[in-house]
Amino acid sequence: MATRRKKTKSRRALWLIVPLLLIAVTSTVYVWYTFFRVKQARFARYPAFGIDLPVNYEIHGIDVSKYQSYVYWPAVKKMKVKDVQIGFTFIKATEGLGNVDKQFRRNWALAGEAGLPRGAYHFFICRKSGKAQARNFINTVKLSRGDLPPVLDVEQLFGVKPEKMRKEVKDWLTMVEQHYKVKPIIYTYVNFYSTYMGTEFNDYPLWVAHYHEKNRPRINRPWIFWQHSERGRVNGITSRVDFNVFNGDRSDFENLLIP
Repeated sequence: MATRRKKTKSRRALWLIVPLLLIAVTSTVYVWYTFFRVKQARFARYPAFGIDLPVNYEIHGIDVSKYQSYVYWPAVKKMKVKDVQIGFTFIKATEGLGNVDKQFRRNWALAGEAGLPRGAYHFFICRKSGKAQARNFINTVKLSRGDLPPVLDVEQLFGVKPEKMRKEVKDWLTMVEQHYKVKPIIYTYVNFYSTYMGTEFNDYPLWVAHYHEKNRPRINRPWIFWQHSERGRVNGITSRVDFNVFNGDRSDFENLLIP
């Protein structure tokens, strides 16, 4: 009889536990479903821009070079789709030791006249002197109040060892910072930074390229700009263009600009 009572109590306890377990499992599944659904919903389709845009960022921008040919900057500035318009642009200025992008001076002047916050970037050739490349950039780019900090675009080793690349990059960054009195921004891809850059540049602002991500770039350090697509469309530009977002609000963006 005692054994039967124990079995009966066990069955009653089991019937009490099972519903609680079902509730816990159902709640967990719902939480995970909601989490992933929200992550996917952070991008929304903007047909006029030709791509999906991350809607949880306030400030959107583009970057251009000679490959966009002649840009009609008043149309770029005027374009607005729902709550999104172009709020900044990065413009290629120089490459290597002596090359100047053939559209730089035109883009730099007309983007400024259109009232777009603008930044200039240098495409880095790792097998060349970082100091000599810095002189090329400094001789070409005159920054003014309201401009974005200078940018170093480093995305290929060009056959040199990573330690050689890091040494030349450091020389460029140091010389440019001393000249403009503002810390430069590093632009690169997630994989390049994670594989070759190490940790010695972690105190520099980062503009990171990572396409087809639905939430954020997958990099284990802070970043301020995210290049999320290379397939955008903008009025005033006949070819595809890179799209970026700024990781902050209007106040953060204003604080980034050269005073």
